[in-house]
Amino acid sequence: MEQPEKIGKYEVRSRLGQGATSTVWLAWDPFAQREVAVKVISPEVLHDRERGKLYRHLLVNEASLAGKLLHPHIVQIYDAVVDEAQSYIVMEYVAGGTLEPFCTPDNLLPLDRLVEIVFKCTRALDYAYHLGITHRDIKPANILLAASGNLGGDIKISDFGAALFSSGEVTRTQVSGVGSPAYMSPQQVREMPLNQQTDIYSLGVVMYQLLTGRLPFQASNNYSMVYQITHVDPPPPSDFRREIPGNLDAVVARAMQKDLGKRYASWEEFSHDLAQAFRNKQLKARERDFADTEKFETLRGLPFFAEFSDVEIWEVVRFSDWDQVSPETVIMKDGEPGDYFCFLAEGEVRINKRGRILGILTPGDCFGEMAVISKSSSSRNADVVAQTSAKIITIRGDALRQASEVCRMHFYAAFLEVLANRLALANARLASV
Repeated sequence: MEQPEKIGKYEVRSRLGQGATSTVWLAWDPFAQREVAVKVISPEVLHDRERGKLYRHLLVNEASLAGKLLHPHIVQIYDAVVDEAQSYIVMEYVAGGTLEPFCTPDNLLPLDRLVEIVFKCTRALDYAYHLGITHRDIKPANILLAASGNLGGDIKISDFGAALFSSGEVTRTQVSGVGSPAYMSPQQVREMPLNQQTDIYSLGVVMYQLLTGRLPFQASNNYSMVYQITHVDPPPPSDFRREIPGNLDAVVARAMQKDLGKRYASWEEFSHDLAQAFRNKQLKARERDFADTEKFETLRGLPFFAEFSDVEIWEVVRFSDWDQVSPETVIMKDGEPGDYFCFLAEGEVRINKRGRILGILTPGDCFGEMAVISKSSSSRNADVVAQTSAKIITIRGDALRQASEVCRMHFYAAFLEVLANRLALANARLASV
């Protein structure tokens, strides 16, 4: 296919890739002033006598999600055109490529990076599940890196064309013949009714492949592959990579259980076990490193963030600063200005005023917020000192002010609850005097 100058209103810059059914172009959206990826479906594919109906179904599936899946780890669909002359999907441009290069034994990801990627996938797919969407085609080619390289940055799940919808608004008949056999669950290859547990299985296969550089089942044809998926248990990943700890073997094994009753029943269970595995010292590179996995789980566990959605928690992960401080470290000093506030995630800190201890803070407490939310003064009115080794989460005032409106509103609502609780505690103390 020759490079066109324009596709609709989008100015084509270069070809990103070409497959059997479509070509993806890098283009420029002159109205939104951003780069986009435009997937153009080959007209002959949609008119194919045998498979045309299926391809049209997949196209309409993906097009229907324009503007709906708004999550930091899902490729956003901006626009779609489906007609006889030309059919295409306009998507967020993700520059880093897919996870496929990291599925070979000589180019494996570090364990901590790998667990972080899979964790982010579990949260993104849980978000989709709560919108009534099951992906059905989870594989390395559909997980993109936001930036080049393998040592950091976000991921984005793409290609919801094969998705199964079961929301209250839309219910669509399950279509067979979609998905990639090597990543299909036993229920999917048998064409049984599906739910989120089929995606959990597929992500388990992806995790196995990223850990070892090989698929759990090796087969020369689809019949043999289907037989192994339904009847054979794969060897544990640690058989092929000695540094893999037993808890990661266990996570993969549970995700890939053939029996639905033994497989993870929810994305929350999968996410929890990944976070627990990450806390294993074998997966931590340095004492002061805080991976996004750990940050997300820590924030999600704090009562202050109980009303925040996953999307807002990821937003806080991105603009917060994290540090591990030693005992007697002065975190805030009486009388000094400071346009930031903190949460205590681990350890204890004490509040001092002129040498007198006013109180001890424990995990979950926030402090210093009045200097950010008060219009009259931004000065501290006490010292805050680490009583023990402590994990401190810092939110800068300018970062909060630039956060999304819904995120800010949740902060202010939570601040009101904190202040109300403090006032009630103060009143109770006065009443007991």
